[in-house]
Amino acid sequence: MDRIRWRPRLPVLVGRLLRRDEATVPRPRRVNPDAVVDCAVYVAGRREPGRPHYADAYDRARRGRRTFVWLGLHEPGAAVLAAVGRTFGLDEAAVAQALADGHRPTVRRYGEVTLLVLRSAGYVEHTELTATSEVVDTGDVLVFLGERFALTVRHGATGALAPVREEVQRRPDVLAQGPWAVGYAVCARMVELYLEVAEHLERDLERVEESVFAREHGADIQHLYQLKREVVEFKRAVLPLTAPLRALLDSPDGGPPAALRHRFAAVADGLARAVERIGAYDELLTSLVQSRLAQLAVEQNDDMRRIAAWAAIAASQTAVAGVYGMNFAHMPELHWRYGYGGALLLMATLAVTLHRLFRRSGWL
Repeated sequence: MDRIRWRPRLPVLVGRLLRRDEATVPRPRRVNPDAVVDCAVYVAGRREPGRPHYADAYDRARRGRRTFVWLGLHEPGAAVLAAVGRTFGLDEAAVAQALADGHRPTVRRYGEVTLLVLRSAGYVEHTELTATSEVVDTGDVLVFLGERFALTVRHGATGALAPVREEVQRRPDVLAQGPWAVGYAVCARMVELYLEVAEHLERDLERVEESVFAREHGADIQHLYQLKREVVEFKRAVLPLTAPLRALLDSPDGGPPAALRHRFAAVADGLARAVERIGAYDELLTSLVQSRLAQLAVEQNDDMRRIAAWAAIAASQTAVAGVYGMNFAHMPELHWRYGYGGALLLMATLAVTLHRLFRRSGWL
């Protein structure tokens, strides 16, 4: 009877032991892909320790109060970005836009998600300006802002966001405002970069201006063209952001919270200063190019006058030699004993006289 009673309980005991063994075996931890620069969960403006997988972090953010996740990506591939888009519920058009670079700065709404498209800029150090010098390097930064997440996607070498994250984490009162705090911090950093690049460009322009109006040797026109191209590229990265940023501030809903609007207004003012300086640099470069072209026209005119003067001197010698090279039988002084020397003296006299006349008139 005892054996019959215990046999049915044996599978139950084995099942319990197996479940206990499964519980003691740790589950494999999910690892973020290489494109993920950083991933963190913020609660009431403070970062929680660790760097969880972005899916786990988003689950944690959706369950908590005053919680959001900030995921930073650098040049992600299509597979990685598609997986991230599915996790955060991003629109397919927005995901496709985030895969490419070279966008125009703008602000777009995809349902409950706001997309900020910014251009990053960095100054490239160089010892001297040449016809191929890279002065300004630009990239792309896209910021997706949802109710419980902030997703930043960066393309290019410039505009690293690690300093932005470190700085804003020291200001929990700002991060407590939610994902829009990340949008503000990224916009503020981009404007700071614009002003830094503008300061470096100002020094380059000062050196170019000095070389253009130098007495001995003017600037190479190709160097001016290259700097002009770099300034135009910088202008295209900065100027289009003015209208979207102002529209974001004027939007009654769907924009940053009231506690951050004055900070975004300060960013817009900094952007206006950068745009003003870039416009002034562009106009100055246009004036320098025109001045250098005028100088080249004067130099070419001087060269043509020198060529014409020396051609006139050579023509006088050719005229004398041509007259006495006609070999007619009856020519004056043809059989004169000193005719050869006299012809050479006449040619030398004409050359010296014409040279002095051209020197006096400024042609030589």
